[in-house]
Amino acid sequence: MANIFLIDDHPAVRQGLRLVLSKGPWIICGEASSISETKEKIGLSGANIALLDLSLGDGDGCELIAKIRERAIAVLIYSMHEDAGTIEKAFGSGANGYVSKRDAAAILPEAVSEVLAGERYVSPRVAQSLASKAISSSESNGDSTLTERELQILNLLGRGESNLDIASTLFISVRTVETHYARMIAKLNFNSMKELRRHAINRP
Repeated sequence: MANIFLIDDHPAVRQGLRLVLSKGPWIICGEASSISETKEKIGLSGANIALLDLSLGDGDGCELIAKIRERAIAVLIYSMHEDAGTIEKAFGSGANGYVSKRDAAAILPEAVSEVLAGERYVSPRVAQSLASKAISSSESNGDSTLTERELQILNLLGRGESNLDIASTLFISVRTVETHYARMIAKLNFNSMKELRRHAINRP
């Protein structure tokens, strides 16, 4: 039977967590409302996993993650913060899982079980946040950053057209075509014209 340590600065939240988790095969072995109280109590609690809120009265809960993990205690974040930056920071600090407080209550016992089994857990709302960032990042670094004219040139380049052919088709100078190439290489984070040409040929 696993022991769970609760860390949240709201007594009502801790009470709610006790009710939800009491239905599982776990024991609530202790709780704390701050960073300082956690440091004082968790070492003697016998905890296997800590449920950690990131917004504590005396600081950022992320500061506790590494210290808790040093004691061979798994850390499951239970937080209202759903932005990808905070989520990535938590995992980068050593968190084993992350659940949003806006997820369904049934998610929490599932998350605890997965983390205790040695798995990394991401709740549905957290996964959605991370996916949205990944899609946004992909779009910002992809062809969507190109202008309509640059896309036209890229399409022609992918069809094997020469610089002169492209210039003639679009009624611009070869020098202008080459200028567009340079801008596209920079926008797409390529290192050479060869990479741009390969990208143009392989585009769907």
